[in-house]
Amino acid sequence: MSAVSNGMKAADGKLPNRWLIAIMGTLLQVCLGTVYAWSFFQKPIMTGFHWNNTQVMWIFSLAICFLGLAAAWGGINLAKFGPRMLAMGGGLLYGLGYLLAAFAMQQKSLPLFYVSFGVIGGIGLGLGYVTPVATSAKWFPDKKGFITGMVVMGFGLGALFMSKVLAPILMKSFDGNLISVFVTIGLVMIVLATSAGAFMQNPPAGYVPAGYTPPVMSASGKAADEAVTARDCILSGRFLVIWLFFFANICAGIMFIGMQSPMLQDLLKTGEKYAGMTPDAAKAALAAAGATLIAISSIFNGVGRFFWGGLSDKIGRVNTFRIILASQVLVFVALIFVKSPLLFGVLVCYVLLCYGGGFGTAPSTVLTVFGSRLMPVVYGAILTAWSTAGIIGPQVAALIKDKAPDKASLYTFSVGAVILLGGLLLTFLVNDKPFHKKV
Repeated sequence: MSAVSNGMKAADGKLPNRWLIAIMGTLLQVCLGTVYAWSFFQKPIMTGFHWNNTQVMWIFSLAICFLGLAAAWGGINLAKFGPRMLAMGGGLLYGLGYLLAAFAMQQKSLPLFYVSFGVIGGIGLGLGYVTPVATSAKWFPDKKGFITGMVVMGFGLGALFMSKVLAPILMKSFDGNLISVFVTIGLVMIVLATSAGAFMQNPPAGYVPAGYTPPVMSASGKAADEAVTARDCILSGRFLVIWLFFFANICAGIMFIGMQSPMLQDLLKTGEKYAGMTPDAAKAALAAAGATLIAISSIFNGVGRFFWGGLSDKIGRVNTFRIILASQVLVFVALIFVKSPLLFGVLVCYVLLCYGGGFGTAPSTVLTVFGSRLMPVVYGAILTAWSTAGIIGPQVAALIKDKAPDKASLYTFSVGAVILLGGLLLTFLVNDKPFHKKV
């Protein structure tokens, strides 16, 4: 049980185990992170309902867009409603998004699919996502990068759970009936996510972990910090620059999250192994290979959040982003020329390692630069970069795939490399120093 060094206790004289709160926050993120397995359903939905890449990808794009918008709203209102209500409400809405999406498929209505999974499910994602990150950070001022990296690692691992466990079992059990699959997933999400969300609570006022000494701030620094408002932070040039390079990292990585399975299948289907199969057998084998890549890359996505977040405690937040962005520029250029499915998979896994790293480092960046007092609001606002990238990244990849399938790799990876390079250059405009209001 965590102790409070200044002797403060909760109302009943006891404190909850802060590690249990962090673990349940991670479980909630695993549930929400199943959205990253969307490419598992991309082709089956296209085939079953005769919609094209761009049309189906809008479902995923809208979910990510409303995730960021709802996270921004949740950060602003977290203190008003409390972490438990927002976390449980988010889990409920995400599960409801699946249930209503099943109804949309039954009605063969693409607009209803957009509203159900994209808007309602996306809002649930955002409310659920921001809560455990901000809450866990308050319990662990002594391990900011480590703990926020651990919690958001769950979101990255959600695709593994969906693509290799839940979705394949349900697809087999319901003989590929997507309506039944989505209904069942919705019910599972409601039960698991709301149960995990029920553990979310803030520490008591004045909480300090045993053995941790808060940094001493000078009188002038303290006065400046107390004068800073969320508006000051969000309208500052430093916020804008951090938002932009965070956006660049998300935009490049999310291209793969939505399209990695179809891209790999396109590389594989020209091989002799698949050419000698019957159409049905080849289709099943290609889908299994795509699911495997989703699962493996999701591990890297999850580990990246934990690894880069922890590394940022040692080398600094902005330096971590510089390494993440610079290395990916080289990878994206290499991907233009890659024809080997194995090498493609390896490079995609590295991109997802860095993609997750951005999310693992962003919360601690906000904590370091803007402070814990304003963290929920400022971090929620930073996540609007996710909304924007969630529209631009997948839609660019899907549009190129539909309009120029023969040159999809060249165009997609070239655009990604340029975006990453722009983000890298922006990192040299900021540092890790705490933000103070200019008076």
